[in-house]
Amino acid sequence: MATEHLDIHKDLVEKSKRGSSKAQYQLYKLYSGAMFNTCYRMMRGREEAEDMLQEAFTEAFMKLGSFRFESTFGAWLKRITVNKCINEIKRKKADLEFCEDIGRFGEKPDEDVELPNLNVRMIKNAMEELPNGSRMIFQLYLLEGYDHREISQILNVSESNSKSQYMRAKRRIKEILKDKVYEN
Repeated sequence: MATEHLDIHKDLVEKSKRGSSKAQYQLYKLYSGAMFNTCYRMMRGREEAEDMLQEAFTEAFMKLGSFRFESTFGAWLKRITVNKCINEIKRKKADLEFCEDIGRFGEKPDEDVELPNLNVRMIKNAMEELPNGSRMIFQLYLLEGYDHREISQILNVSESNSKSQYMRAKRRIKEILKDKVYEN
């Protein structure tokens, strides 16, 4: 038997299940900001992110009757949102390119280099330089909080592939940032 998770918005969810548009609007207001950020990071553009956000909420409200509080509403909605984005990326036939091997197997990673004066924009720009597949794994793991098992299921890759792509992406971002910092 599945455990019921405490959901602070259970009352709103129950009202929404019964068709209350006011409760649905409240849920939208509560979760749309966070879900938009997820869409924006994955779709890499405001208009596409807005479209995915609307589609995710539409699907969530249509499937609300099947929501059983086996997770929080937010976690359930995030899963729908991420899946919508991934499906749209696949629909557009965006090639999920993966990094070629960077370094040799068993090679010790570089010592952590302190990179002064980093900001969010620099890190986002470095992420943009990653191949699509590696960037998606990096985002799902680091920013969206999925584990490698979940990522492997979502992207239909092996768990070890997810782990190695994440490590390569992380290493590549460090290299990019190091080059940028020392350019200036």
